[in-house]
Amino acid sequence: MSFCSFFGGEVFQNHFEPGIYVCAKCGYELFSSRSKYAHSSPWPAFTETIHADSVAKRPEHNRSEALKVSCGKCGNGLGHEFLNDGPKPGQSRFIFSSSLKFVPKGKETSASQGH
Repeated sequence: MSFCSFFGGEVFQNHFEPGIYVCAKCGYELFSSRSKYAHSSPWPAFTETIHADSVAKRPEHNRSEALKVSCGKCGNGLGHEFLNDGPKPGQSRFIFSSSLKFVPKGKETSASQGH
């Protein structure tokens, strides 16, 4: 159940190093690697954001099970949140593709450019 075309080469699908995922456009902190989990889709999946305002959400046209998600700081389109489709009952799943940049643990201050 994917809304985006997959052309291969997704670099974060099986990436589980400690760190944070930031908006590729402005560097705002979005997700911690601690909230990432293995999933069958080709895109990385997360269960929660770092900050309450890390992302903005709006309803997906004609799809009640999904929300369109953008960066809470710059509005860059990020992907989707699939409601009640997380690893635990009642938990949502965020999935994204090339709109993310990974910052390894210990180098988080470089992501602060968007703050």
